[in-house]
Amino acid sequence: MPASPDLVITGFRTHDVRFPTSLHKDGSDAMNKDSDYSAAVVILETNDASLSGHGLTFTLGRGNEICVTAIQAIAPKLVGKSVAELTADMGATWKLLVYDSQLRWIGPEKGAIHLGTAAVVNAVWDLYAKVEGKPLWRLVCDLTPEQFVGAIDFRYIEDALTREEALEILRAMESGKAARAAEMERDGFPAYTTSAGWLGYSDDKVRALCREARDKFGFTVFKQKVGANQADDVKRARLIREVVGYDDATLMMDANQVWGVKEAIEWMQPLLEFRPKWIEEPTSPDDILGHAAIRNALFPHTRVATGEHVQNRMVFKQLLQAGAVDFVQIDSCRLGGVNEVLAVLLLAKKFGKPVCPHAGGVGLCEHVQHLSIIDYVCVAGDLTDRVCEFVDHLHEHFVDPCVVKGGKYVCPSKPGYSIEMFPESIVNWSWPSGPSWVALRESGQI
Repeated sequence: MPASPDLVITGFRTHDVRFPTSLHKDGSDAMNKDSDYSAAVVILETNDASLSGHGLTFTLGRGNEICVTAIQAIAPKLVGKSVAELTADMGATWKLLVYDSQLRWIGPEKGAIHLGTAAVVNAVWDLYAKVEGKPLWRLVCDLTPEQFVGAIDFRYIEDALTREEALEILRAMESGKAARAAEMERDGFPAYTTSAGWLGYSDDKVRALCREARDKFGFTVFKQKVGANQADDVKRARLIREVVGYDDATLMMDANQVWGVKEAIEWMQPLLEFRPKWIEEPTSPDDILGHAAIRNALFPHTRVATGEHVQNRMVFKQLLQAGAVDFVQIDSCRLGGVNEVLAVLLLAKKFGKPVCPHAGGVGLCEHVQHLSIIDYVCVAGDLTDRVCEFVDHLHEHFVDPCVVKGGKYVCPSKPGYSIEMFPESIVNWSWPSGPSWVALRESGQI
């Protein structure tokens, strides 16, 4: 049901929450060797103590405080606003948060200010879904095509996708939406695991984690981190293939932007024998023509995926226009929240490319399970080549954590965006003075 006109956002709280994942090399790759998974958290408070909107953006530790400051600059625009007014026109709400001319100067629509925007925008959507009593994916799937398109800012992308084309795409998908939604509720959304492939893990640990992922959790799709040492990459790929095989398992590779263009092409040559479905982030996320050159050199032996660090819909537009990417990897907290994600889902559909979201970190899996379902139910209508990343870290800190069974995300059923953290987790892991951080210092672990 619509929000009561009396429901108002009365304030907000922010938190700098960090976890010491670098101690065990969780999240380690060729570019990011010492990641402490972190979240800049915002909680939108209302005059109803039972309703609050939760959002976060993900970082790797140092710099998380900058994103908290960005949130603190953006969120005051919502204070005093009627929730009914904000949710009646989510497109206008997005512009309220993004179009500030002074804050725009330190973007525009990119960098730390856009990460902060994502946290605040997603908190509004979380509150919206809770008010409606629906999980976020169901809230969006229940929107009319006009409401869906109304949430999108078409500025800068109308040369690739017009509002009318977007409406045509959504209207064409209307007839099968109910059946696809029921399928997701019954079967879940296909997932793949990165947890077994971190670069800093020992061979024995990777071998054991691959077996566990296959035998215990039902995964058939795996991702390996590459790019630090070519010989080691070949050895690790051979190890993974020896465990999971070729016939019933898919392997992807991820360089996390560590290579130049020529280096990427040359580095991948001995790895092609292991039949990687894609090479992810082979070079700088801003190098559209570099991605295109790598893609053209390696196709059809492998394909190119990117998006984890693609900062806005405009860069995705150019990657698609240039034929530089085969798989679109939206990030729920680097794009400007749900609104901008919806734009990229439609762009990907227009250009015929599957969406395979980036996840992991803190809360990203909780976010993207909703986004993949929205893509399938409302936009794509097809699961071919679609798979959503899963990383098995830190889910215990969330009130409504994602669940994976049989290699698939279980469809979320609780109201909201699944990104509300337990208060005790926020307190314990607040940086730098949370009790868990104090204990680590006193024990000499950090």
